[in-house]
Amino acid sequence: MMELIIEFAYTGSVNVTESNARRLFMAADYLNIVKLVQICCNFFEKTLCPDNCIGIWQFTKTYHAPELHLKAFHYVLSHFGEVAFGEEFLQLSAQDVSDIISSDDLNVRQEAAVFEAIIRWITHEPQEREGYADLLLPKVRLSMMPAEYIQSHVLSNRLVTDNLRCQAMVSEVIESKDRILSRPRLPSAILLAIGGLTSSMELTNVIEAFDVRANHWLNITNLSEDPRRFHGAAYLGGYVYCVGGFPRALMVTNSVRRFDLSTQTWREVAPMHYCRSHVSVTVLNGCIYAMGGHDGHTSLRCAEFYQPETNQWLQIAPMHEQRSNASCTALNGKIYICGGYDDNGELETAECYNPETNQWTLISPMSSRRRQLGVIAYNNHVYAVGGFDGTAYLQTAEVYNPHTNTWRNVSSMMTPRSCFGIEVVEDRLFVVGGFIDLDYTSSVECYDSETNEWSHACDMDVARSNLSCCVISGLPNMADYTIPRDSVPSCIL
Repeated sequence: MMELIIEFAYTGSVNVTESNARRLFMAADYLNIVKLVQICCNFFEKTLCPDNCIGIWQFTKTYHAPELHLKAFHYVLSHFGEVAFGEEFLQLSAQDVSDIISSDDLNVRQEAAVFEAIIRWITHEPQEREGYADLLLPKVRLSMMPAEYIQSHVLSNRLVTDNLRCQAMVSEVIESKDRILSRPRLPSAILLAIGGLTSSMELTNVIEAFDVRANHWLNITNLSEDPRRFHGAAYLGGYVYCVGGFPRALMVTNSVRRFDLSTQTWREVAPMHYCRSHVSVTVLNGCIYAMGGHDGHTSLRCAEFYQPETNQWLQIAPMHEQRSNASCTALNGKIYICGGYDDNGELETAECYNPETNQWTLISPMSSRRRQLGVIAYNNHVYAVGGFDGTAYLQTAEVYNPHTNTWRNVSSMMTPRSCFGIEVVEDRLFVVGGFIDLDYTSSVECYDSETNEWSHACDMDVARSNLSCCVISGLPNMADYTIPRDSVPSCIL
C-alpha cells in the first residue's frame, strides 16, 4: 500500500481498484492526504451498485467522508427493491434497517416490498431478531397497503400473530382504513402539466405537478412565463423545454423556452427552423425531436431535433405524411408518431423513425382514425389513446407491438377525451385534462397494464385542454415539486 502512496506523491496519480480501494482510502485518511482520499471517494461513488452500496454506507460511518456517506445512503434508498434482496442487507443492524425503511425517500412503488424486506431480515437470524418486529413494523406504512394484502399477508404472518403489539398495530390500521395513519413516501418521478387553454377560452401559463404517491397536484406556476397552448413539452438534463405552440400573441411560433428546475427560472434557447403549433415532441438519445405540427398555413411533414450541448436545431428526413395534432413517443432507440390531421382529414396511419439511418418507415395503421390523441411508450409497447376521429370523441385505446407490427385493442378510458396530456409515472399510464363532452376538463385517469383497467386519479386544480405533459426525475430538489409530507391533506388518501 505504501508503494501506491509513494507513487501518488511523485506522480499525482494512482490506480484505484476494487481490491485496494478501501485500504488505500484508510491509509490516505490516516496520513491526511486529502486529494487521495477524494480520488478514492470518487472511485467508490462511480462503482456504487446494489451489491456494495450498503457496505460503502457502513464503511463511511467510521471514516469522515460525509458526501460519499450521503450518496451511498441515497443509493440504498433509490434502489431498495434490489438492495433488499442482497446479502449486505441481511447483515445490517436493526437500527440501520429502521433508518432505511423510515425514510420518506425510500423508493418503493408498493409498501408491501418494505414489509417483505423486514420479514426476510428477521427470518435470516430468527432467534436474535424476532424481538425487533415491534421496532420495525411501525416504520412500514401499513395504511398505504391494500386491505386485502394486510389480511392475507400481514395478519397471517407468524411474526405478527406471535406479537401482541404488532397485532394491535395492524388491527388499528384495518379498523381505521378511511383515515390517514401514515404519510406517503416521496415519489421517484413527478408529472408536470404545462399550459393550455382554460374553460374561459383563455391561454394559461399554469404548471401543476402531480405527486403520484400522495395523489395530489401542486401549483408551481412561474408568473414570469407567458401562457402557451398547442405546444410540446420535454424533460432533458434537469430542464423542462416548451416547444412551439401559440404564445400570448396568438401567432404560431418557433420559439423554445427552457425551465431550470433547480432555480425555477425560464430562459429562451435556440428557435426551431419552422414555426409549429399542434407539434409532436419527444426525447431520444439526449436530443429533443419536434415533428410535424401546423405553421399557420398548412400541416407539416418536416421534422428536426435539438442538441442542448450546441444549442442548435438540425433537420432530419421529412415524414411520409403531413401531421398536425398527432402524438409521438420514443421506444427502443426509435420514434413512433401516430395519427393526426393532414389538412384533408384525420389519419389512422403511423410511422417510425430510425435515427441511425435517418429514415421514416410506415408501420401498420391504427384501427381508428385519431387526431388530438395521446401516444406513449409503456411496457415496451406503443399506446394510442383517445382523440377525435372526425365524427366523435374517442375513449378507445390500442397498443402497438413493434416486434409483430400489429395493433390490438385494450380497455377504453372511462371518458372520451381529446387534446389531453399523456405520460407514464411509476408503471401507470396517466391521461390529464383535455376536452370532454364539449367542455374543458381537469379530470385525470390512469391505466394499469397488469389489470387492463382504468381508474380515476386526483383532478387538476385548473380545467384545461391543449396542454402538454412531461415527467421529471432524479433532481436533488425533488421535494420542491411534491406535497410537504408533514402537511399531506387528509382527503387525498
